[in-house]
Amino acid sequence: MTNDSTVTVYGTEQVKRARIAVAAVFTVHGAVTGSFATRVPWIQDHAGVSAGQLGLALAFPAIGASIAMPLAGRISHRFGARTALRGLLTLWTLALILPALAPNLLTLCAALFVYGATAGMSDVAMNALGVEVENRLDKSIMSGLHGMWSVGALVGSAAGTVAAHTATDARTHHLVAALVLTALGLIACRDVLDIQSSPDEEPPPRFTLPPKSALIIGAVGFCAVFAEGASLDWSAVYLRDVLDSSDGLAAASTTAFALMMAVARIAGDRIVDRFGAVRTVRTGGVMATAGGLLVVFSPSPAAAMCGFGLLGLGVAVVVPLAFAAAGRSGPNPSQAIAGVATITYTSGLIAPSAIGSLAEATSLVVSFGVVTVLAFGLVLGAGVLRSADRKVAGSAVGGGTTTKSAAGS
Repeated sequence: MTNDSTVTVYGTEQVKRARIAVAAVFTVHGAVTGSFATRVPWIQDHAGVSAGQLGLALAFPAIGASIAMPLAGRISHRFGARTALRGLLTLWTLALILPALAPNLLTLCAALFVYGATAGMSDVAMNALGVEVENRLDKSIMSGLHGMWSVGALVGSAAGTVAAHTATDARTHHLVAALVLTALGLIACRDVLDIQSSPDEEPPPRFTLPPKSALIIGAVGFCAVFAEGASLDWSAVYLRDVLDSSDGLAAASTTAFALMMAVARIAGDRIVDRFGAVRTVRTGGVMATAGGLLVVFSPSPAAAMCGFGLLGLGVAVVVPLAFAAAGRSGPNPSQAIAGVATITYTSGLIAPSAIGSLAEATSLVVSFGVVTVLAFGLVLGAGVLRSADRKVAGSAVGGGTTTKSAAGS
């Protein structure tokens, strides 16, 4: 690699291998999240914190991610995309060990801050490389990559469920899981694209406000993630408290929502390639709005479950397409991706508590009326994702310069 126009050209087979590699990275990333989520009750007992204190501690991953994510572009610029992803993913998988070791609230907050910071930086790095592979293949893959993240989360949570059922100490469980996932992550990183920034290129700033393009794109992502977080955390409560369903049926509504999300993301790339990002998101917004209305005016638990399923289908591909659009929205894609990621992380953080506060002041029905309005925002705002339809040859990593690959031109 040399200045400006001298760049690496990857052949078709290399880019195809890179697609598989980055999909594996997404799966590993999701598996860490799934492994952690299933052991939160054990971590709470071990740290000796109340439910309110646990809620406070669980805000720290999002805080850490929001602060650290802008650094990902600078790290990629300094070390190159492959080395940066390898290091950041390793830090993230090993950070899984920390929360279970925390003996009190203060150390738990610190551990979760590190956990969130490493999660956010590796998230930006892998999404940037995903956009780069998508550009070179000249077809949508981001939805499928996020679908693989969901698969990883399901695998991690399944393993965590077994560990919890057998009363395995979470410190042992997370140590073993971290070592296995670290090894798998290092293997996956061997075949990702090794994008390097030009030597004369200015590095991205350490900390900066998200660019205007990221704010606009992030607003659409905010609507989708708010609806996602609200549905995942409150769908079961809604069926139980509003529609007087059994606990088993209430839990099934959450499963239905998550399943529809995963299915839609895995199938989403073909739909995006055929109809384009804008039309896909606009149609998804119509589906999500219809689902929200079905939930709000539902006459029965079965109808509400269908509504939550429609919500899941409607919002599933929005975040992957928001990352893709951010990666093509300006001269510094990593900065834009970090900005969108920060906004969506924030939405995921505030959605559950906002729904709860609004429900306490009014009712859960009113809360999901707000979710329905935000879902309709996808219909109105889909046009800002138009850049996700463009197949460009610019780098999505650290603002570096690349050429069209043999696969994409």
